[in-house]
Amino acid sequence: MIVNLTVRNSELEGLFMTAKKAWEGFSKGLIEEVHKWGSMKQTGVSLRYMMEFGSRPTARILLISAQFLHKELPIRIARRAIELQSLPYGLSYKPAVLKVRDWYLDSFRDFRSFQDIKDKSDVLEFTQMIKMIKVRHNNVVPMMALGVQQLKKDLDPKIDYKDLDEIHQFLDRFYMSRIGIRMLIGQHVALHDPNPLPDCIGYIHTKMSPVEVARNASEDARSICLREYGSAPDVNIYGDPNFTFPYVPAHLHLMVFELVKNSLRAVQEKFMDSDEVAPPIRIVVADGLEDVTIKVSDEGGGVPRSGLPKIFTYLYSTAKNPLDEHSDIDLGTVTTMAGYGYGLPISRLYARYFGGDLQIISMEGYGTDAYLHLSRLGDSQEPLP
Repeated sequence: MIVNLTVRNSELEGLFMTAKKAWEGFSKGLIEEVHKWGSMKQTGVSLRYMMEFGSRPTARILLISAQFLHKELPIRIARRAIELQSLPYGLSYKPAVLKVRDWYLDSFRDFRSFQDIKDKSDVLEFTQMIKMIKVRHNNVVPMMALGVQQLKKDLDPKIDYKDLDEIHQFLDRFYMSRIGIRMLIGQHVALHDPNPLPDCIGYIHTKMSPVEVARNASEDARSICLREYGSAPDVNIYGDPNFTFPYVPAHLHLMVFELVKNSLRAVQEKFMDSDEVAPPIRIVVADGLEDVTIKVSDEGGGVPRSGLPKIFTYLYSTAKNPLDEHSDIDLGTVTTMAGYGYGLPISRLYARYFGGDLQIISMEGYGTDAYLHLSRLGDSQEPLP
């Protein structure tokens, strides 16, 4: 199927002028260097290696880590910057996407401007720089979501989301790469902590309790629900609180928070005007030989069968888009129950990053079960994306 944009010629000319003007802020030499580094092969690092490498963060270990990132991260960032300038359907020229591209070019320039890392002083300076780069990219996901929303306004409303596979595939690659970049930066920065938490190797908690993380994530999701609706269904968690395994707590928190948030919203809206007591959300943590599985179940009415193929796309949400309502404020301050259209696909990418997965099974008229499969990481030697 050929996808047509309902954009007037004058608007297209404006988009290209915007893109051309944006390039004027970057030298020809920088752009050539971006393409040079973007053609280099990136190096994958397994989680097992990260755990063994970071178990004793001596000055030499931190030096080697900084030297590796100094060469590796510009390759990954350059690849994303190149891809951001060649997206289909005019997505590259949306103001929000141009802003994200500029963040990547600025970060690439920062890396290439940094001197060779030779001693402890260089390591500390480099670590401060990558901390700032990580902060610079904090709002990449909502900003890209805003760009996609800007594109949706120009698309023919009759277009089927499955006909935009090219955009979905790009966003999957883009966000997966972002997860990897932030994992590498976060791991290196965390290894500099003089007082690390017990059983933690950088970002990785070697004895993480999924029940405890699920409890914290559920409490955070309920607080958002309480703020928006004035009440929130209960969340019941079943599983052994003493069971632990190696994982990244921040990643699990994000995934469970998103799933519970969706369930809370569905139940709250279904029973908002009912005399019945809203049924609780149920979380079950199961310890399997291959995976640790977390099931989040609700009785919020479910998703129609026709809607299931869309729930993992970046152009679909059953709620009103909050970015339309908050376009003039800092994206980092906007936290709502739903509407961005990236919560589930991003959560699935976080699960897949470590070899897991996310599956949704829904019964329309009753509720939804989300199965979050977490791969056991302790023995994994597979290179991470």
